[in-house]
Amino acid sequence: MDYMTLKEAGEKWGISPRQINSYCSEGRIPGAEKKGRVWLIPKDAEKPRDRRMKDEKQS
Repeated sequence: MDYMTLKEAGEKWGISPRQINSYCSEGRIPGAEKKGRVWLIPKDAEKPRDRRMKDEKQS
């Protein structure tokens, strides 16, 4: 399996590496593994949904 770093994921998803670190710590990125002090994120992982955003209600 191929992995990317926090920095690479941040560039891909348009968010900060610090936010991705939080997502990893919370278990919100399936397949992310911590090796020592480094998070490894699967290259095919999708960006987690931002919990601050509410879903639009459909009518």
